Amino acid sequence: MPPSPSRVAPVAETSPTPREATLSVFDAVMIMVGLVIGIGIFRTPSLVAASVDSEIAFVAVWVAGGIVTLIGALCYAELSAAQPDAGGEYHFLSRAYGKPTAMLFGWARGSVIQTGAIAGVAFVLGDYAAQILPLGPYGPALYAAIAIIVFTGVNVIGTVQGKKLQMAMTCIEVGAIAAIIAFGLLGSPDAPPAAPAIPQGTAALGMAMIFVLLTYGGWNEAAYLTGELKDAPRNIAKVLVLGTVILVALYLLANIALLAILGLDGLRNSDAVAADMMHRVAGPAGATLVSIAILVAAVSTLNATIFTGARVYYAMARDLTLLPSVGVWNERGKTPANGLILQAIVALILVAIGAATRDGFKAMVDYTAPVFWGFLLLTGIALFVLRIREPDRVLPFKVPFYPLTPILFCLTCAYMLHASIAYTGVAALVGLAVLVAGAPLLLFRRKPPPDAKMASTAAIADVSD
Repeated sequence: MPPSPSRVAPVAETSPTPREATLSVFDAVMIMVGLVIGIGIFRTPSLVAASVDSEIAFVAVWVAGGIVTLIGALCYAELSAAQPDAGGEYHFLSRAYGKPTAMLFGWARGSVIQTGAIAGVAFVLGDYAAQILPLGPYGPALYAAIAIIVFTGVNVIGTVQGKKLQMAMTCIEVGAIAAIIAFGLLGSPDAPPAAPAIPQGTAALGMAMIFVLLTYGGWNEAAYLTGELKDAPRNIAKVLVLGTVILVALYLLANIALLAILGLDGLRNSDAVAADMMHRVAGPAGATLVSIAILVAAVSTLNATIFTGARVYYAMARDLTLLPSVGVWNERGKTPANGLILQAIVALILVAIGAATRDGFKAMVDYTAPVFWGFLLLTGIALFVLRIREPDRVLPFKVPFYPLTPILFCLTCAYMLHASIAYTGVAALVGLAVLVAGAPLLLFRRKPPPDAKMASTAAIADVSD
C-alpha cells in the first residue's frame, strides 16, 4: 500500500522559517487591520451606491462582502495553521501543486500583485500629499517614490521598528474612522440633495461587489505573518477571524454613517464621501480632518503592505539559483532586508510607469486584479488538494462546514477573476503578460540536494514497511 504523502512531505519539503517569533496575536491583528483599512473605504462607497437601487441593497452588499471575506479568512486559517511558513501562499501552492506553480506565484507577487499594490497605495498617498504641498505635474509620483523608499528603510531596520510604526498608524487610522462613525450616527444632517434615480433594471450588484471586495482586500496578507507569529498553529486562526470581524464591523458602521448623513443619492453624487459628510456635520475643519485621515490611511496601508510583501521573496529565493542573497534572513533586524530592497526597486519601476498614465492608482488596480484573483482561486482549491493528499496531517484549525465553505470561496474567486478581466483595461492584459514572462524562471529552479532525496526515499520505505 502506498505511503501517506503527509508523512513523507515534511521530510523533503518543509522549509526553514525565521528563528524567532516576535509577533503577538494583537500585533498581527493590528497589521492585518492596517493592511485592509486603507484608501478603499474613502473612495468606493460612492461607486457602490451608483451600482445599487436602494439603501437596503447598499448595506446588503457590504454585509455580503464581509461574509465572503470571513469565508476566505476561515479557509486561510486552516492552511496557515496546518503549515505555518513565512512564505504564506507561496508555501501552500508549493505543497499543493509543486514548486513550479509556487515559483510562478512568487514571480507574479513580486512583479505584479504586491509591488503593484504598493505602487497603487503610494500613488494615493502622493495624490493627497500633492494637494497639501504641490511639487509640479509629477508631484504625486515623486511623493509615491519617496514614501516607498522611506517605509522600506523603516522595515529594513527591523521587524520591531516596522511593527511599532504600523501599530501607531493603525490606531490613528481606526480612531479617525471611529470619529467619522460617531459624527455620522449622531449628527443632524440637513436633507441631502436629490439626485437622478437609477433607471429600472440597470443596477449592477455584480459591479458593486467588485468595489466592495476591493475595499475588503488585503486580509490574506496575514498568512505571511505565520513564520513570525508566536505559536502560529494555534494563533493564526484567531488573527484572521478577529481581524475580519473588526474590519466588517468598522466598514458596516462607516457606510451606515455615510448613508445616514448623505443619503443614497448624496453618496452617488460625491467624489469624496467622507470629506463631504464631515463638511456637512462639522464644517471645513471636519473635511480637513478627513483629508488627513485619508493620508494616514494610505501611510498605514503602504507600510503594512511593504512589511508583508518581501516575505515571498525570502521564500522564493530558497528555491532558485538566481539572487540567493534575497533568501537570507537578517538576524540583526529580524527581517528579510534584501527582499525588501528588491521589492522597493520593482515598486519604484511601476511608479515610474504609472506616472506616464492619466491615473496611476487605477492603472495599478487594473494591472494587479486578474493575476491576484487567479492565484487566490488556486489557493482555495489547494485546501481540497491538501486535505485529500495529506489525510493524516494534524489540522490545528479546520474550516467550518467543509466542503461548503471553501466551495463558496472558490466560486467567488472565479467570478472575481472573470469580472477583473471583463471590467478592467489594457493594464490587466499587461499584468497577465508579465505573469507569462516569468515562466523562464523555472529553468533556474534549485534541485534538491542528494541527502534530501535519500531522506525522502528512506522515509517512504520506512512507512511502507
